[in-house]
Amino acid sequence: MITVSSRAAGLTLAASLLFAGAAFAQGSTTPAPAAAPAAKAEKPRSAASIECSKEADAKGLHGKERKKFRSECKKQAADKGAPASK
Repeated sequence: MITVSSRAAGLTLAASLLFAGAAFAQGSTTPAPAAAPAAKAEKPRSAASIECSKEADAKGLHGKERKKFRSECKKQAADKGAPASK
C-alpha cells in the first residue's frame, strides 16, 4: 500500500517535470538575441598622442593625472605646430 506522503511526492515530481517541459518548449520558440553591435572603428592616433602616452608611461601616471597630462601635452604639441600669427 502506498502512503499519502509517497503519493504527494510523486505528484510533486510529475508536476515539476510537466512545468519544466513546458518552460523548455516555450523558451525554444523565442528568437535568438541580436548580435552584439560591432566595435566602433578607432581613429588612428596622431604622433603627438603617441608621444604624450610614452611620456605619461615614463612618468608612471595613471587615471585622472594621466588624462590631464596627455590633454595638456597634446595641446602644447598642437600649439607648436600652429603657424605664428602676426
